[in-house]
Parts: sequence; C-alpha cells; structure tokens
Amino acid sequence: MRAAVIDRYGPPEVVRVAEVPTPEPGPREVRVRVDASSVTVADARIRAARFPAGLGLFARLAFGVRAPRRAILGSTFAGVVDAAGPDVVRFQPGDRVCGMAGSRMGTHAELAVVAESATVPLPADVSAPDAAGMLFGGTTALFFLRDQARVRAGESVLVVGASGAVGTNAVQLARHLGARVTGVTRAANTDLVRGLGAERVIDYEQSPLSALADRFDVVIDTVGILHPSDRRRLLTEGGRLALVAGSLRDLLGVRGQVVGGAAPERTADVTELLALVAGGDLVCVTDRTVTLDDIVDAHRRVDSGRKVGNIVLTPAARSGGDA
Repeated sequence: MRAAVIDRYGPPEVVRVAEVPTPEPGPREVRVRVDASSVTVADARIRAARFPAGLGLFARLAFGVRAPRRAILGSTFAGVVDAAGPDVVRFQPGDRVCGMAGSRMGTHAELAVVAESATVPLPADVSAPDAAGMLFGGTTALFFLRDQARVRAGESVLVVGASGAVGTNAVQLARHLGARVTGVTRAANTDLVRGLGAERVIDYEQSPLSALADRFDVVIDTVGILHPSDRRRLLTEGGRLALVAGSLRDLLGVRGQVVGGAAPERTADVTELLALVAGGDLVCVTDRTVTLDDIVDAHRRVDSGRKVGNIVLTPAARSGGDA
C-alpha cells in the first residue's frame, strides 16, 4: 500500500510517498481503508520536531529522539473496515467507521490499523472528509470549552485564532453552548468566522488585543499568540482562560482561572460531534483537499500559518483524479 513516510525530522520535503507493507490487525483491531484523514498542526510539529518551548526533550522521548518513532503520521480517519481481528465484535468488513488513532497514528496511508475501542460508526449522512476533517479540531475545542472552561449559556467567549482547525470548531461549539462569541482572526477570514456564529470579529493585525478594553467570561487561545500580560486582563471576575497551545511555563501556570493540558481522544466526544454534524449544527471548514501525492504541499500549507480550517487528505485518491 502507499503511505506518507517520514524517516527524519525536518522541513516538509522530508515527507515522501512510498510503498509499505500492508498492516495486519491484531485481535481487537480493525484495518480501515482510509477514505479521508487530515493533515494537522500536530502532524507538522512532529515532522519538524517543532515542539512548544520547554517541552522539546519530553516530546522527543515520546515521539522519537533522532527521528519520528512512527514513520507514518496522521491521527484522524474515516473510511471502510477492510479486515477485523478475531476478537472484534462491533465491526465487520464493509462497515463505515471513523475515529482517532491515538499515539499509534498511521492514518496518512491507504490502509490503517486502529483499535476497535477507538472506532465509531460513521453515520450515513456524514461524509468521510467532513468526519476526518472535523475530529482533531472538534475534540480539542469541545474538551476545552465544555469540560475545562465549562462554558454556560449567556456567557461571553473570546476565540483567539478563530479561523484555524480548533478555532473554527470553537466558534461553532461555543455558540452551540449558548455563548456570545467574539472571534479573533485576519481580515480575510472575517466573513467566514462571522458565518460560523461569531457576533463580533476582531482583525488582530489592525486591532491588537493589547488595546482591547472588553472583558470575557472565557478566553480560549487556540494558537498561543495571546501575550501573557493580556491573558488575565481580558477576563471578567470569575472568568476562565483556556490555553490550547502553550509552553512548559504556561502549563506550569495552569491553576485557578487558567486551564490547559492535552485533549483526550474519547469516542463519546467523537459520537457527539458526529451527531452535531449530521444535524447541521457543526460544519467542517476545509482549507483544501489533497491526495498523498500532494502531502508535501499540505505540510507547507500548515507551516505557513495561513491554513483556514482543515486540510483533508484522501489517501486512496491519486493526483489528477485517478483512483
């Protein structure tokens, strides 16, 4: 099978498409024909060994000291079960499924082996690209807004980085939870963010957050651009700050009004998000859809910082439209 392979840390050009052995599922695993995955900021960080300040050593111990321990990246998947291990009880070949692969990764490939416990049915009215594109940002936004910051109806929420994979989901989910949303993004993305449910959109290049006089019940920084001196200043009394991206120093400061940490990959959250997509309450914002042959350009786009929403990868397709 074909897969995007990384043998060493480095720029986007270290990613190459290669023929690799077809993986075999273990007793409680399924092999999925990956109709769609996504290329995320997490994939790009691992590829480049570009980890948050203070976390480089810990990250290399987790992902590989001199090269990525997992040569095939990719954490989200949506597709069709190709084979099932002997102890799998919930799925069989031909079932449409999706989910998140966890630390095993491996979904930037035509076939991926994932745990049965990490897999959920893909509803008939949700497309594979929408499911795979939404999951990384959706699960992160849901965890920080609902579980960490505990957003309540009527509260005001500031989403910093409102046009990214996490941000586009955060705007929609905060609105779904009944909050009044202000989004922070570039001018070019203003209409998009407003269309997702933000009552107000701030162009941070023209209106720096350091000059913002408003206060919010919840501030969620999805990209780590909020200056430390502005974090608590932007909060109401009793307000909460959710740090999706941050340094080791930021994580050590997580207490009281500040929440952070890594979002878990829970199938219950995946199922909830899929229901919102099926009901039209959540949309997957797609920057572009690419094939494995375009994987280097996809990583370049992520590195540019200009990605809007999600980059969806369709491993089974070929450039030029050939299957």
